[in-house]
Amino acid sequence: MSQPAAPSTEPVALPDFHAVRKTSLIFRALNHKLRQQILQRLLEEGPMTVTELFQALLLEQSVASQHLAILRRTGFVSTKREGKFVWYMINPVRMEQMHAVLRMLLQK
Repeated sequence: MSQPAAPSTEPVALPDFHAVRKTSLIFRALNHKLRQQILQRLLEEGPMTVTELFQALLLEQSVASQHLAILRRTGFVSTKREGKFVWYMINPVRMEQMHAVLRMLLQK
């Protein structure tokens, strides 16, 4: 029987825990059914106001606003103000970043 390989003597580097926390908040933003529905709606319909979103998804305005704020803070949606209207839209750069990270994590 062969002996197990000796443990590596290379020092183990700890991850940047601030970056880990920030990354977990970003993943947590996507791990919510309602936020996924908001993103799906924006992807299908294009830019929408909070009013259009809460009416389309049958939500209270405050609930839609809270979830949009999370998606905005984590960069998944961006906004554009036109007069009294604020339009929410998918941030394609952040989405591509998330796809790249997921592809990397799911590699075998």
